[in-house]
Amino acid sequence: MNKTVNHKAWFLVLPVLVLVAFSAVIPLMTVVNYSVQDTFGNNQFFWAGLEWFDEMLHSDRMWNALGRQLMFSGIILAIEVPLGIFVALNMPKSGFWASFCLVLMSLPLLIPWNVVGTIWQVFGRVDIGLLGRTLASMGIDYNYTQSTLAAWITIVVMDVWHWTSLVALLAYAGLKSIPDAYYQAAKIDQASRWKVFRYIELPKMAGVLMIAILLRFMDSFMIYTEPFVVTGGGPGNATTLLSIDLVKMALGQFDLGLAAAFSIMYFLVILLISWVFYTVMTNLDKKGM
Repeated sequence: MNKTVNHKAWFLVLPVLVLVAFSAVIPLMTVVNYSVQDTFGNNQFFWAGLEWFDEMLHSDRMWNALGRQLMFSGIILAIEVPLGIFVALNMPKSGFWASFCLVLMSLPLLIPWNVVGTIWQVFGRVDIGLLGRTLASMGIDYNYTQSTLAAWITIVVMDVWHWTSLVALLAYAGLKSIPDAYYQAAKIDQASRWKVFRYIELPKMAGVLMIAILLRFMDSFMIYTEPFVVTGGGPGNATTLLSIDLVKMALGQFDLGLAAAFSIMYFLVILLISWVFYTVMTNLDKKGM
């Protein structure tokens, strides 16, 4: 007996496919088209092949921006993941205070990115900002517009303040899914707090932590609005991350071919590193931590 296949589901999926094609595939193909062509103006293009890609691969500008970007993402992950786990472990598990903490932790995530940048731009100013004036009154030389170290500290602390809540909420969800029987068995065996965390809580959080690390890596690697609003990529090029450098190249210099090749390589680097993260953490999860 042949099984009847209902093809009506494809009509329900079709609007989504059209929307994705319009919002993602078509712009991507446009970028690919620009990356292999050059123009002298008047909307006349000619074939350039891989010239732009070769120029970007030999560009110190791109490699310097990539180094700054990898350093920023590495610092963010090294701070936010352990801090988020620590916050989740110390949050109440039930009752009014648990709900209160969940709402409180969600508040930074509701603030738009450009508003976050504006808040920290004003907050850190040495003339009117609460943080800047306080540090200046204490004799601490803090000026994120002139000091490279101060600029880096500002954008890192800003991102930690904004996104640690996401890691904490995901880790909290993983902790809530652990049955009480595990804790009861650990109590009977007189397991220490570290062993409970190492052999019960951490393995059970592995799945959500993998999601948290992937999300935070991709977000931090593509970050643009917050650091651009605060520092504009300065002082000099000290905080010119990949996304800021790409926008300067495309809109500031209007070098579309070079910017298109840059954006494709940027996209491929994100895919590659995300795949490495996913593969490594999936293998660790299969081995049971």
